[in-house]
Amino acid sequence: MSLITSHVLRCRSLNKLAAPFRLAVTGTVSKSRLCSLFEKYVRKMSYTTIERGAPNSTDYRIYFRNDTGPISPMHDIPLYADEANKIVNMVVEIPRWTNAKMEINLKETLNPIKQDVKKGKLRYVANCFPHHGYIWNYGALPQTWENPDVMDKATECKGDNDPIDVLEIGYRIAKRGEILKVKILGCVALIDEGETDWKIIVIDVNDPLADQMNDVSDIEKLYPGLMKATIEWFKIYKIPDGKPENQFAFNGEAKPRDFALHIVDEVNQHWQNLIKREAPAGGIACTNTTVIGSPFKITPEAAEEILEKAPGTLEAQAVDPIVDKWHYVHLK
Repeated sequence: MSLITSHVLRCRSLNKLAAPFRLAVTGTVSKSRLCSLFEKYVRKMSYTTIERGAPNSTDYRIYFRNDTGPISPMHDIPLYADEANKIVNMVVEIPRWTNAKMEINLKETLNPIKQDVKKGKLRYVANCFPHHGYIWNYGALPQTWENPDVMDKATECKGDNDPIDVLEIGYRIAKRGEILKVKILGCVALIDEGETDWKIIVIDVNDPLADQMNDVSDIEKLYPGLMKATIEWFKIYKIPDGKPENQFAFNGEAKPRDFALHIVDEVNQHWQNLIKREAPAGGIACTNTTVIGSPFKITPEAAEEILEKAPGTLEAQAVDPIVDKWHYVHLK
């Protein structure tokens, strides 16, 4: 079990009114409050991960819990760690350089992380030379949802029915299931089989270069070649599976921070509609333990019962060596 430290809400003085912010500790979708009103509730919230099943198997799951019990990483971890400064929480699904296509499971209660399965087999992303596995820490922003019934005005394509994807570009290889506080730098829009699949580009606030990274234009200055490699990676990563080259909106141009923040706000609003049953569920399990006003909210005791029914932890299964194969793919 790994301990993951999350956000701490702070006020410097009870005599000064703090900027309004979302009540991140409870995950509430209520109106903003003033920090001074909640000084006595300020505390350090921690998250832990719990493995169930055998790693490298179809029954492997990673569940999450906070200080009170099991939670959903999709619904119960707040989007914002610090809304005033636009610092968001990121759920790490896939550490950099790894191949297993891990993702928040939207169809299972409490939305554990699991490995994607295609045609009955575990899914691994191909190594498209010179890239090995995923070239960033890859994950999702909690409390976001790309609504498949809503046309994205920027791309003129509907959403892909998933939480919004995140590419964390800092130096450290994160751990699967880790919750990172990250700065949003920009975004790109992948068009995947006719659906909008936004990729939000971020950096861990604890990275040594985080203070120098404030917008997408700073990436090329400090990480020359990374954005070009990112676009190439997404264009070719499905070709070894017999699929065509992926396409991007805006000719692959990365959009700046303010544009990305607007997209994040939009998909957070879609999630708020989902969790309050104001939008079709799209097959998503909306069970949560913290969202006040949600018809899907359950007690911590009920969440514990769900976790108890999951398989026990088993030894990892072997991975087929073919996963390490290089694929030499060239763009036309």
